[in-house]
Amino acid sequence: MSEPVDEHPLEQAEDLLRRRLHGRVWELRVLLREGGVILQGQALSYYVKQLSQHIAMEELRLTVVANEIEVRCFQPAQESVGGDPG
Repeated sequence: MSEPVDEHPLEQAEDLLRRRLHGRVWELRVLLREGGVILQGQALSYYVKQLSQHIAMEELRLTVVANEIEVRCFQPAQESVGGDPG
């Protein structure tokens, strides 16, 4: 059985969501607000956006007051390592 929200600091909740979502939400953040939490980030599909909310509510026992995960048609570019691309 999942532990109640007061035993999960927000950083742990973010980490657990990231692991369960296998990198399918970028820039994932869980913000504490009156009455619950807000999910933020970017995903490639509405399915992943809803999956994020489901995991937060059912497995982490969080009250999600808003799901602000944006659905994008592209994956954010990774920063290049080591210099000028041109």
